[in-house]
Amino acid sequence: MKKTLHRWLRPVLFLLGGMLAGYLYYRFVGCASGTCPISANPITSMLYLGAVGLLLSGVFGKNSCCKR
Repeated sequence: MKKTLHRWLRPVLFLLGGMLAGYLYYRFVGCASGTCPISANPITSMLYLGAVGLLLSGVFGKNSCCKR
């Protein structure tokens, strides 16, 4: 159980951090005209940056392709 929790902790934290960054981007930068596909809606902004955060969680992991 502890090993499973430890395995998923980093991706979940990166996902939540990306979603928070997405909301903050929507809130403070946003899109005044409403034509921007990502930043016009808080849900799409949070989902998009949450996915980016999830992808970044694997880049810095132990099994990364670039880490030697």
